[in-house]
Amino acid sequence: MTVAADPGHIRSAEAQGLVPTDAGLIYFSSASNYTHRFVEKLELPEDRVARLPLITREPTLGATAPYVLMTPTYGGGSGPGAVPKQVIKFLNVPENRHWIRGVIASGNTNFHEGYCLAGYIISRKCQVPLMYKFELMGTPDDVERVRGGLEGLWT
Repeated sequence: MTVAADPGHIRSAEAQGLVPTDAGLIYFSSASNYTHRFVEKLELPEDRVARLPLITREPTLGATAPYVLMTPTYGGGSGPGAVPKQVIKFLNVPENRHWIRGVIASGNTNFHEGYCLAGYIISRKCQVPLMYKFELMGTPDDVERVRGGLEGLWT
């Protein structure tokens, strides 16, 4: 994955069959809803947040403005399968890679070296910073740090 070089050649999200969003935080949460519960605790304005579809057959989102991506780590953090398929589908859209400004990852410390591996993979491939890592649903301190960091980016 690489960042698009020329935004002048970006086609509209609608033209590509995507659901357009200008949310500043785009996230994926599995059916466990751990990441979703973390996002709810952030208490961000609804128009600032967009959730990637759970079902990969559904149209994915099309970013139309800079955003931070939040994702869990899958597969026991072993490498293959660490990045959820729904996130891969989303990032396979060149325009979505163009607008990404950073990644926040969740994981399980039981994964040892694979803790938050999805964030490291996305950071490297999209050439953006891994802005924050948290375990499972995060702590109140994690919520405050992420909320403050996002608000700082948006002002």
